[in-house]
Amino acid sequence: MPDESFGEMFTSMLSVNQAVSAERKLIDHLIIYIEHEAQRLEDIKRFFSRVTSLHDGIYNEPSDPIANPIAAFKLVKRLKSEWLNVVHSTEAEENIKVLREDYRRMESSLPKLEDLRGAAHGLMRLQDVYNLHVESLVRGHFQQISDPVDFYKLSVSDMLSGDDCFLVGKVAYDLEDYYHSVLWFEEAVRLFRGTEWSPENEGTLEDALDHLAFSHFKTGNISHALSLSRELLLHDPMNRRVHFNVEKYEKLLNENLPATSSGLTLKRPDGIYLRTRNAYEQLCQTKGSQPIRREIISLQPYVVLFHGFVTQAEAKNIRKYAMPGLRRSVVASGMNQATAEYRISKSAWLKESAHEVVGKLDQRITLVTGLNVQPPYAEYLQVVNYGIGGHYEPHFDHATSDSSPLYRLKTGNRVATIMIYLSPVQAGGSTAFIYANFSVPVVQNAALFWWNLHKNGQGNVDTLHAGCPVIVGNKWVANKWVHEYEQEFRRRCSLNPEE
Repeated sequence: MPDESFGEMFTSMLSVNQAVSAERKLIDHLIIYIEHEAQRLEDIKRFFSRVTSLHDGIYNEPSDPIANPIAAFKLVKRLKSEWLNVVHSTEAEENIKVLREDYRRMESSLPKLEDLRGAAHGLMRLQDVYNLHVESLVRGHFQQISDPVDFYKLSVSDMLSGDDCFLVGKVAYDLEDYYHSVLWFEEAVRLFRGTEWSPENEGTLEDALDHLAFSHFKTGNISHALSLSRELLLHDPMNRRVHFNVEKYEKLLNENLPATSSGLTLKRPDGIYLRTRNAYEQLCQTKGSQPIRREIISLQPYVVLFHGFVTQAEAKNIRKYAMPGLRRSVVASGMNQATAEYRISKSAWLKESAHEVVGKLDQRITLVTGLNVQPPYAEYLQVVNYGIGGHYEPHFDHATSDSSPLYRLKTGNRVATIMIYLSPVQAGGSTAFIYANFSVPVVQNAALFWWNLHKNGQGNVDTLHAGCPVIVGNKWVANKWVHEYEQEFRRRCSLNPEE
């Protein structure tokens, strides 16, 4: 694979798959380093064996060993030359230098700090939207707080380490999100207590105790903050800052402040979409229904699902031709477009000339909708790949402001949306219509169609929808947005088959 930046790796599962290839390459470099180091260590063992045998043999003799001029010379030589070569081995420096250079050459194609933070946010998003136990996530299971049965069961699971949990907690902590930091630091402390520290870890038990204590303090749980700080002092008795904290916590408890008990309920922080959050998350947790080929999901708003809209080969080709152009997805921001935390994905735009399958798709959309989908009366096909915990929070597809960049096409607002599911998703990833109170699961090769505007051109508020976070799977969709002008509005797909 080329050594070029994946860029914002957490926003696309395709980039995560590329990261697997990158790590395989790093493993190959590490194997070479280990082989060289193993040979060097064998040489050191031979030197060790030779020197210890001398001390067990000739230097243990009752007669003075230094009386032997040969033994004396060899001793001086070893101490001045041989030990120096062992301790300051250029071979060791060369081995690690080669490994570091190999890593540096690949560094541009490896995850950045934003990717790590984004991946941590993805785990927290899954925790929140699907109401998952943090402890179950740590064990590699997706178990809801309200249900002991796994929401989705993996055939092969992977567990999180204490250091993994510490890093997720640290991302929340740095944002002063102590609701999440408490839950993740608690798991970090539990796991660090039962294992030895590893050199690849960034966090330690002491770090986790320190951050967890302060997180509890910020949530008002003073007694727990005090208990953890005292435990920390057992590991780091000379830490003056922690001594000061202990005194402060003891003073607060003695003053009998109301919010100092250990029985406090942590409150999840409010988000931008607080008004629709509960409905959105409940819809994401429903698994929906998957009936026949042409399925009317809802009459208000009018939403229909066309099963088998594309073939497996067509879906594969669309994904293939979109891959080189994938970039971080953007949303309308005033008159411009920008990336946003509430849309975690990568997208690419395909013209009809990109591949014949795109043209066939346009013809098929026209056939079932009666709409003109040729630019500029419709936008190019947008192909989207979702990332870790990939989602798109509640939004309208149509413009809600006259300054929207959608109007730059000068063909009016988005009258209709057709969204094609290009891949299966094992769990999560549904499309939730918030105000209309229903959700549609990912149905591979199917297409979801809905009208965004009323016949008078006003936006239909019932089309407020969201892409639920993907729990397990690699979600690919293709979007086609049709604009108002030059449309006949026959709305063929809204007719009953009998009519």
